[in-house]
Amino acid sequence: MTPPKHIVSAATIITNQENEVLLIKGPKRGWEMPGGQVEEGESLKAAAIRETKEECGLEVEVTRFCGVFQNVDRSICNTLFLGKVVGGTLRTTDEALEVGFFPLEKAREMVTWGNFWERIELCLDESRQPFLVDF
Repeated sequence: MTPPKHIVSAATIITNQENEVLLIKGPKRGWEMPGGQVEEGESLKAAAIRETKEECGLEVEVTRFCGVFQNVDRSICNTLFLGKVVGGTLRTTDEALEVGFFPLEKAREMVTWGNFWERIELCLDESRQPFLVDF
């Protein structure tokens, strides 16, 4: 029997003191939260922190595990965390062509890829956590 192959990723939802959410504009999916694939030997939390730093220059502290979105057909599990900025400087990269903090109403209009806005909403609503969404 061939062992299954899965992709595990981690993303962080970050808000500032004005309750604006951090978004990055990737070259493929448009506006989204920072995140990416967990590397071999890396914890989910460490991956969320690393991906945020790599994609937009901010150092973050993970403050809460929120839940999991599982794409059953593609064998992808995306873990989601809340975090807060503890250092670094917001900047663009090859993975984030634009970056910024945006009011929730504006962010809702900007995030159009798949179920990414649903992910952000669930992370911002502690009463609905932890969650497991499979699709």
